[in-house]
Amino acid sequence: MARGPTMLLERAFVDAIVCGVDEAGRGPWAGPVSAGAVILDPNPRRHPKGLDDSKKLNAKTRESLEIEIKARAVAWGVGFASVEEIASLNILHATGLAMCRAIEAMAVQPTHALVDGNYRFKLPCEVKTVVGGDAKSKSIAAASILAKVARDRLMAEMDQVYPGYGFAGHKGYRAPVHAQALLELGPSPIHRMAWGPVKLALMGKDPLMAFGDALQDELPFDAVE
Repeated sequence: MARGPTMLLERAFVDAIVCGVDEAGRGPWAGPVSAGAVILDPNPRRHPKGLDDSKKLNAKTRESLEIEIKARAVAWGVGFASVEEIASLNILHATGLAMCRAIEAMAVQPTHALVDGNYRFKLPCEVKTVVGGDAKSKSIAAASILAKVARDRLMAEMDQVYPGYGFAGHKGYRAPVHAQALLELGPSPIHRMAWGPVKLALMGKDPLMAFGDALQDELPFDAVE
């Protein structure tokens, strides 16, 4: 049986302040990309129980853990990169920007960051990449939860600003109801216009026919971990 996230990766650093970093929303058709950064207390008794990859947790559990993470962590931060920044920078570099903003928002600045994935983003501290990190590192798991909850909350707010798309439900991701809304209403100001599904909708074609969720002309999605 898998033991779940631990603090072994964090403890490998000597005399360092280590944060976990993860993103949410790299692949949706609409909305910003978000990132979380968390420095957990060295004392494991101060860790929220049940930390895990945000994708393995339901919304209620994530929201409960978000409160505990913010209350118990040494420091935490959340950052976003907007749809406009995604368009101008591409999704890879916009993700790095969101991560930088998350780290810069922390009350305590880390010396090292454990980043989920295999791409070494340029961040304001030393970076170690960890493939599948949100299932291996408690601090990365905590960061994934903050990033996911913050973005989900924002997309629920956008559902009120741009009604009819169902953002509160699918959060901008691939979904039949989202595809139908795109065909009927056209893209909203927070849709990613360079994405293949959105381009298909503008041509009157089913967005679900796109190969992958996030096809950008300048950066194929499969080039991004």
